[in-house]
Formats: sequence, structure tokens, C-alpha cells
Amino acid sequence: MTAPPPRVTRREESRSVVVNDLMQSGYRYELVAPTGRDFDPGFKPELTPAEMLELGVFGGKYMTDGRAEFPATWFRNARLSPAGRDISLNFFRVDASQPLSVWKAKGWIHPDDPRGWFQWYCRYYMGRRLLEEDRRQIGRWKAFVRHAAQVRRNCEPGDLSCRRRQRQALLQWAYDSRRL
Repeated sequence: MTAPPPRVTRREESRSVVVNDLMQSGYRYELVAPTGRDFDPGFKPELTPAEMLELGVFGGKYMTDGRAEFPATWFRNARLSPAGRDISLNFFRVDASQPLSVWKAKGWIHPDDPRGWFQWYCRYYMGRRLLEEDRRQIGRWKAFVRHAAQVRRNCEPGDLSCRRRQRQALLQWAYDSRRL
């Protein structure tokens, strides 16, 4: 059975977003901050969601049914695979993801963002703010930087063939591992 196409309604006066995709139906959130600005002072992602999608993350499968929620410009050059995960679309051509079932089992999934951290980041980037969830996700993002330290410690600067899986994972957390 084919799911209905996603529908998102934006009313500029209220800056409200309603999401209807394969994982959420009737989910509503408010955009209370300007797009791409007014981030928590401790949250300094190196890549925007559009840059991440263009570089190739999550085997091209992430949010292929939820594009209507976000600006079309994010998807202009995105490496997407609506038919299924295609690791060749990832920048480093390796699988650096765990299945959603693992994320759920570890308690990393919040009901507002059933696709995980990247969905949270996209919505945060757009201007949604959920105080406690934002703190939790920013804390997880900060903890992930340890992987950048391991790449720096074990690889020659600019050697993109070294620790490709860690570098891909860093891209998927908005760290630009190409610069390490």
C-alpha cells in the first residue's frame, strides 16, 4: 500500500508547521526562531541540513517522504534514494548508521522526532525550539565530537581514506570531517 504524499501547511502569520508523512500524522510545531539562527551558544554545527544532504548522508534514504516539510532548496542537490538505502550515495561510501530499531532500544528517539537526531536538527535549524529536548540533543551532539579527536589522533591531516566510517558518522552529526 502506498502512503499518501506528505502534506505540510505553513501559515506565515503563525509560523506553524503541520506534518503528515509516513512516520507522523498531524504533528504540529511552531517556528519560534529565525531559520538557521539563534542557536544555543554551545551548539555550533559545521554543516547545514542542506549541506549534509548534498554531501550524502544516511545512504540517501533519510526523509525521502518528508521533503515537503523543509525548503525545496535543501533537496536541489541532495543525494537521495527513494527506493532504499544506497551506501554509494554517502560521501565516504561506507555505512556509518545503526538501524532505527537500535536507536529506539537505546532510548535515543523522542516522540516528536521519530527519525532521530537529524530530524531534530532539521527542525531546530528551521526554528522549532523544545527546551528539554534541545538540551538533550545538543548534549548528544557535543559528545559525538570525540570521534573527531580520534580521527585527528590517528590520521594524517587531509587523508580522507583514513577512518572513513568515523568521518561519515561525523558528517551525519553536522561535523565537517573533510577538514580534519
